[in-house]
Amino acid sequence: MSKVTQIVEDLLAPIMEEMNLEVVEVEYKKEGSNWFLRVFIDNESGTIDIDDCGAVSERLSERLDEVDPIPTAYFLEVSSPGAERPLRKENDYRKAVGKHVHIVTKEEIDGHTVFEGELTSFEEGVLTVAEAKKTHRISLAQIESARLAIVF
Repeated sequence: MSKVTQIVEDLLAPIMEEMNLEVVEVEYKKEGSNWFLRVFIDNESGTIDIDDCGAVSERLSERLDEVDPIPTAYFLEVSSPGAERPLRKENDYRKAVGKHVHIVTKEEIDGHTVFEGELTSFEEGVLTVAEAKKTHRISLAQIESARLAIVF
């Protein structure tokens, strides 16, 4: 996590608590010649709307203007994480049990680094993912990236 993203998460904490929302991810990166500060938010029911995003954007923008932690010009974007929400925190995995997930591991497990299937359980830092013909147990320490996945 970069210094900027940590500062932004700290600034967001009281806003999120007051609005009963959660930060899914904060990303600060350069695309072309422009810098973008992207904040992905969600709530317990997964029903973030444009009003939620606008309210968070307005309040965060005020705090960023006060603290001024970013020395360059940037675009602030606040949005929902979408249907293929990233899984980062233990609570994300708990809420994803019973849903379809896409997992990429740092090293091979059972000859693979990509797993897609139903997250059947999450206990003591270990996920159980049921693919079509096999079930895999993957520890959080082995995960490079994880997200919900849409099944077609």
